[in-house]
Amino acid sequence: MAAGAPPAAHGEEEDKGGLRTALAGLTTRGRSFLAAGVAAAICAYVLGQSDLLRVGLLLAVLPLVCAVVLYRTRYRVAGSRRLSPARVPAGSEARVHLRMENVSRLPTGLLMLQDRVPYVLGPRPRFVLDRVEAGGRREVSYRVRSDLRGRYPLGPLQLRLTDPFGMCELSRSFSTFDTLTVIPRVEALPSVRLTGEAKGYGDGRHRSLALAGEDDVIPRGYRHGDDLRRVHWRSTARYGELMVRREEQPQRARCTVLLDTRDRAFKGAGPDSAFEWAVAATASVLVHMLERGFSVRLLTDTGNSVPGEGSDGFAGASQESADAAGLMMDTLAVIDHSDGAGLSHAYDLLRGGNEGLLVAFFGDLDEEQAQVAAKMRQRSGAAVAFVLDSSAWTQSLLPPGTAEARLQLLRDAGWTALAVPPGVGLVDVWRQADHLRTSAGPAPAAGTTTGGWA
Repeated sequence: MAAGAPPAAHGEEEDKGGLRTALAGLTTRGRSFLAAGVAAAICAYVLGQSDLLRVGLLLAVLPLVCAVVLYRTRYRVAGSRRLSPARVPAGSEARVHLRMENVSRLPTGLLMLQDRVPYVLGPRPRFVLDRVEAGGRREVSYRVRSDLRGRYPLGPLQLRLTDPFGMCELSRSFSTFDTLTVIPRVEALPSVRLTGEAKGYGDGRHRSLALAGEDDVIPRGYRHGDDLRRVHWRSTARYGELMVRREEQPQRARCTVLLDTRDRAFKGAGPDSAFEWAVAATASVLVHMLERGFSVRLLTDTGNSVPGEGSDGFAGASQESADAAGLMMDTLAVIDHSDGAGLSHAYDLLRGGNEGLLVAFFGDLDEEQAQVAAKMRQRSGAAVAFVLDSSAWTQSLLPPGTAEARLQLLRDAGWTALAVPPGVGLVDVWRQADHLRTSAGPAPAAGTTTGGWA
């Protein structure tokens, strides 16, 4: 991006407007000099003092000359902004690098830079750059930090010019913006062997033969390094070139992470609210499953899925895990409460096929929505539900046993379900879920630590 200081005039009207802007940019010092000069000139005329008139003219002309010289100064300044990194977890710092370059043939005067940033990222940074020689450059940087996830615009960068006497200041703005994405915090989760996970071929993968039977094998052309024992002689004779049987193909196990975003299910706001805990926990599970080789998608109560590749919405083999994780993190950075009243849209999408592992984060569930959530378990290989206890998070007075009754309804349908009170870390409830799944007894108390998963 580049800004002129001031820009070249395009016609007489723009030149007059620019000169008027320059006069309007007189500082307090410049206005004081101008007022003192006019007053001295009037007094000199009334009293007939020629020496006082010369002083008055000098005081009045000096700020006007500075404004005209500053306006007529023809040099151009190019600026750029670089974020490091452009995507940062909540509570972490990012550094913004500004680079200014004088692309004209004249040296600049004193430059003052100010970058516009949202209030949540901190105060607006200001810098003073001394004289920049022709073709010279200056680099400055500042830090930004936010405890709230979201997408925050940075810019435009404002450039303030001043004369050596400080009589006049002119402001110019660059036209480009940059965006800082603050994603939810991600916790490292312990590796576990989940119920319904494919076994015998790594984490989250299983083997599948293309077709069964000798005559049904779909061969492919021989490649250097293929085992000669896999040569399919019948196809070789038919096509006139070496053909081999297609080897077993590793297929990714699936995992759907469901996030309940209903406005009525969560109360409160801020970094410590129940909804923010659920969003951060969803991000942690998504990253954890992608690292383990699962084909993952993010699903909300509205039925929207991310990344949404293909008809099933999963991140397939053609999409790298890093790209899928980045897309889902960007979605979670700006996700907000929905106006939906129920989970029926998510249920309609889930019942359409085999979803593999299902991990859900629910807010407050009434009896009707608890029944809908219970039915989601029917076609899933395994289902784990974390229900944020509304009586604890919102200090509401629910009838005794209501929250436990909702959990029991989910458990009867095959869910591994447990309540999440405030102040408990995701790693703790992650381990508690495994303990609840593997043990015949009741789940441990919230906040306790159980052994790691196998």
